[in-house]
Amino acid sequence: MRFEELSVWRRAARLSADIYRHFAQCRDFGFRDQITRSGLSIPSNIAEGYERASDKEKAVFLNYAKGSSGELRTQIYIGIEIGYISPEVGRRWKREAQDISKMLHALISAMRT
Repeated sequence: MRFEELSVWRRAARLSADIYRHFAQCRDFGFRDQITRSGLSIPSNIAEGYERASDKEKAVFLNYAKGSSGELRTQIYIGIEIGYISPEVGRRWKREAQDISKMLHALISAMRT
């Protein structure tokens, strides 16, 4: 299966694009860079894993993607707290990042069995 066929990759790429659009005009370059990079890391690591030869290598990159999902959720919480992200948008993004994390967990578990 190609990574482009994975719903988890498509959802992660869409979330990353939403975050990029949201922060396009943000003047806080440190925060903008951090949140966009963690969001971009999720679909990028999924893609890199699916280009690897073995399930063991693939699982390593899916774990990186899962970790980036946690990092992204943390930054969303902080973004809401400091007023960079509306609570409504933040809740949607956190829910999507959590769903992506669950999907990654299921993929990783399936590879181990």
